[in-house]
Amino acid sequence: MARLVIFDLDGTLLNTIADLGTAVNHALSLRGFPLHSLEAYRGMVGHGVRNLITRALPEEHKDMVEECLKDFLSYYIDHIDVLTRPYEGVKEIVGRLNSEGWLLAVASNKFQAGTEKLVGSIFPHIPWVAVFGNREGKPLKPDTALVDEIIALAKEKAGDTLEKTVFVGDSETDMKTAQNAGLPAVAVTWGFRTREELVAAGAVNFADTAEEMYRLVTTL
Repeated sequence: MARLVIFDLDGTLLNTIADLGTAVNHALSLRGFPLHSLEAYRGMVGHGVRNLITRALPEEHKDMVEECLKDFLSYYIDHIDVLTRPYEGVKEIVGRLNSEGWLLAVASNKFQAGTEKLVGSIFPHIPWVAVFGNREGKPLKPDTALVDEIIALAKEKAGDTLEKTVFVGDSETDMKTAQNAGLPAVAVTWGFRTREELVAAGAVNFADTAEEMYRLVTTL
């Protein structure tokens, strides 16, 4: 009987905020727009890069999303892992789950090329069932399309039998995704949202450390 864990990426596996914020500020600076602190970007991420750019732009320049998005992507893809790091203990726990036979996957709202590059760079030896980001024609989380596709692939790999599937994330979007898919969820508290925001989103299982995440994943 196979077991599957679906991870969010930004704020869950990896602390990406410094590289994301730096790239957005780069795009803003090219036009002389006000910049934001890296901390401020914590509240802007999680809904795809187009929404990130929209939130970062001044109110009177929201019509420049496409131009700024192009500059952001050009800069970010070349600087995507300059400051990005896995959260403490997460890389080891992912490796432990893999060694114990768990099927592993990533479901992110980050654009697909960036998702693939980061996961491939930081977790090169993990045989992921799927590494899915925002792909053309596919809806963003909290729609369950990514999760449904991952589960179908996992069942195919496991011979059509999954003992259980657990979703791990750091945001209200992730909690809603798990709820929509009917999956148990682990809310990690080291990411981009506060515990209070996660509680308001319906989270009930909280992990303050990677070890706690492992315990919850393996016992839910």
